[in-house]
Amino acid sequence: MSVDRAPRFTVVIPAYNEERFIGDCLRSLALQDFAGEYEVVVVDNNCTDGTAEIARQHGAVVVAEAQPGVCPARHRGSVAARGEIVVSSDADTVFDAGWLSRIDQSFRREPDRVAVAGPCRYVGGPWWGRVYAGILFELVHFVYRLTGRVLYVTATNIAFRKDAWSGYDLRGTQGADELGLLCQLRARGRVTFDRTNPTFTSARRLTRGLVYNLVVSWFFYYALAVTLNRVTGRPLIGTAPAFRNSDRPRFRARLVGLAWLAAIVALTLVGAELVENSWVAKR
Repeated sequence: MSVDRAPRFTVVIPAYNEERFIGDCLRSLALQDFAGEYEVVVVDNNCTDGTAEIARQHGAVVVAEAQPGVCPARHRGSVAARGEIVVSSDADTVFDAGWLSRIDQSFRREPDRVAVAGPCRYVGGPWWGRVYAGILFELVHFVYRLTGRVLYVTATNIAFRKDAWSGYDLRGTQGADELGLLCQLRARGRVTFDRTNPTFTSARRLTRGLVYNLVVSWFFYYALAVTLNRVTGRPLIGTAPAFRNSDRPRFRARLVGLAWLAAIVALTLVGAELVENSWVAKR
């Protein structure tokens, strides 16, 4: 990874206490067969372990972001990026040797495109997680082939021209680094999807169980949060808490219950606001 000249790519890796995973991530980036210039920026998002030191040992540029959350961290890393193209990924993700080369080929085939996204495959974890990811990205690919429109991207595998990027929406919390970024980029040009160029991400979050991932992670912190925050124009639901393997089953069960309760309350509030707005409109 040479950084003597302005690089073609900057790979941005946000990190909060990722010393277990960051080494494998950076080693796989160092083994890329891309012949051009690229740099790796690791964003230290208030780490209290050896993440930042490990990143420096592997030759990454380390920048700090004090505001907690993956969106502020990605924003900080993207601002610091010197590359023509910013590539978003995660610290618990690894890549095959041709990953960057295939991204480069995609941009060179269509110089007018502003972004190219790819799928994410879970490594390890429960079987249903791998099935879920496979179905999700096959559906994304099918719709893209049918309509030319990318409906969803994963923040572990999207590359975009820096001059087409105007910053992450830091008020949007959950989803701002995926759906929010996708909407921004689609407004600026063509976004394409390459199903043949996956990233490989740890399935550690899936070990909390199917119910947790459907109810808490997806429904509450993603679908409901994105919708509710967009309707109200303010971050009523924040970003999901960072995953840690030391979480206790009893705590997880309580969190699921609280998520259901909060979802019911939030949907009631949204419904009430929509009804009130419809009455105002009728008057």
